[in-house]
Amino acid sequence: MPLSSIAAAVLLGQAAFALPIDRPADGADVAYRELAAGQSHEVVRKLEGAGAGDIQDPAVLINLGAAYARAGMTDKALAAYRAAIASPERYDLELADGSWVDSRTAARMALRNMLGRSAIAAR
Repeated sequence: MPLSSIAAAVLLGQAAFALPIDRPADGADVAYRELAAGQSHEVVRKLEGAGAGDIQDPAVLINLGAAYARAGMTDKALAAYRAAIASPERYDLELADGSWVDSRTAARMALRNMLGRSAIAAR
């Protein structure tokens, strides 16, 4: 599994656990700055406009999932996180606490956190 110098910050959003990724291995823009600034709709616009629906890069999918979740688009967020988990691409991400996790693990964490928050809200 190739390592990359991707940095991830662990942010808790209102609707989901977000793992904003600075950039994927190929250097593509994954709207990290916009996500970190809380501009969820801008992230969605930017990544969807760049064809994120056709991308298998887990960093892009995780950021898109986080933006969807923060914007209240739960179904789309779940689909993006699941696509990141299923992506044939994978690499290690550095979390804000300095730990390293596989991109699939990061996506699973975000999905699990989102589903946990949904269950709590439904009580």
